[in-house]
Amino acid sequence: MNPQADQHPSKAAPGRSARQPSRLRAAIVAMLALGFLGMAAGFVAFLSQLRIAELKPDRNADGIVVLTGGSSRVSDAIELLAGGFGKRLLISGVHRANGVSDISRSLPDSQGWLTCCVDLDRSAVNTRSNAAETRRWAHERGFKSLIVVTSNYHMPRAIVEMSHAMPEIELIPFAVVGDKWREDPWWTSGGTFRLLLSEYAKYIAAELRVRLAHLGIELSPDAVEPGPEALNHRKPATALAN
Repeated sequence: MNPQADQHPSKAAPGRSARQPSRLRAAIVAMLALGFLGMAAGFVAFLSQLRIAELKPDRNADGIVVLTGGSSRVSDAIELLAGGFGKRLLISGVHRANGVSDISRSLPDSQGWLTCCVDLDRSAVNTRSNAAETRRWAHERGFKSLIVVTSNYHMPRAIVEMSHAMPEIELIPFAVVGDKWREDPWWTSGGTFRLLLSEYAKYIAAELRVRLAHLGIELSPDAVEPGPEALNHRKPATALAN
């Protein structure tokens, strides 16, 4: 028997064990790379949903809902109401202390419409509660179709939440395009890029929660009306006419 041959297995063992961590590291790197590519592809798909120009709806609806918080959303929604695109307008997410008079001061030409055909929702504090309050309003009035007015970057998440809250109601998006979007490409502004990344993350979270809900898995209960503490800490909706 050759004694040198007996030593070969013991010499090979350390080499095999050293290769194991290398393979594990390679697998982890590959998984991270695939995850990054998937997120990047999803971000591109998200961007492809964003409109860069405002287009009037191609049909009328029973009602119009505008989600406060972005540039010129409310003024554009009132223009749609005045143009006969809907019978009534819900402004969702108005601060508790704000009323019709506050809005009319910002939009003096809208006084007549605000008096006759506009309802204010002061309960909603986020997109999910916007959807819950809109569902209640639409059901009370028997509306079967709604034009949804919000900023272009916010529209994908708004449609996800509202479609889940009221699948029986037809939703027609009207995306408001702010001045920054018209003036400069989004990739030239660090602030806009960060806003898009943040909105993309929120959109993915909303999509995941809704998909799980369709499978019967509820990650959190339905949105409910917030207490006074939440309302007091919310930013005033003085940006109604921004």
